[in-house]
Amino acid sequence: MKVNNYNTVAPALNDKLFGTDTSNNNETANFTIQSIANLVTGGLFAQTSKSPVVNNTNKEKSIVDGGVGTLTVPANGFSVGDSFVAHLTGHISSANNQGLHIRIKSGSVVLADANLTIPTTTTKHWTLDITFTVRAIGAAGTASIASGGMFTYNKDASTAFDGLNFSTENNTTFDTTVSNTLDITAQWSAANAANIIYSEVFTLTKIK
Repeated sequence: MKVNNYNTVAPALNDKLFGTDTSNNNETANFTIQSIANLVTGGLFAQTSKSPVVNNTNKEKSIVDGGVGTLTVPANGFSVGDSFVAHLTGHISSANNQGLHIRIKSGSVVLADANLTIPTTTTKHWTLDITFTVRAIGAAGTASIASGGMFTYNKDASTAFDGLNFSTENNTTFDTTVSNTLDITAQWSAANAANIIYSEVFTLTKIK
């Protein structure tokens, strides 16, 4: 089965390919494919359509949609030193001084997050770049993953970029003995019709 332009992986049973069920922004659909354990470096996933729009709600919603490749590493599929880069871009609008919480997750486990206060913003662009490195493997409490990156966006009042960077290690709830599926979510502090965010591009690459 061809996963991407870089790698070809032979099928096996009971492993999963990530996709998003657009009928429910909080759910992902998993399809049986072959293990991606110990994949060589290269592209793993490319989103092929606009994500669901998070608008007029204060609920946490995914800003990832389906695409080509996989966002899932099966149980015991990580090795120490495995490193990945995720790149997302999209559109954002907001009322003045709106809270926005971006979470980078594996299932329900938060790997990193960013909390911002967004000024008045009208149909601008945003970018999120994230790097992950697995530092230790095992069950929760033993496994460790370091994540760092930057979320930036344009705002109406200036042509300059605004945003923040983040760097964190999860060595308490990250677990490599179970299947891990990457997800990115957004949550506004208030339900406001002016608050809109979605992704247009999302790529995941294994760099080591």
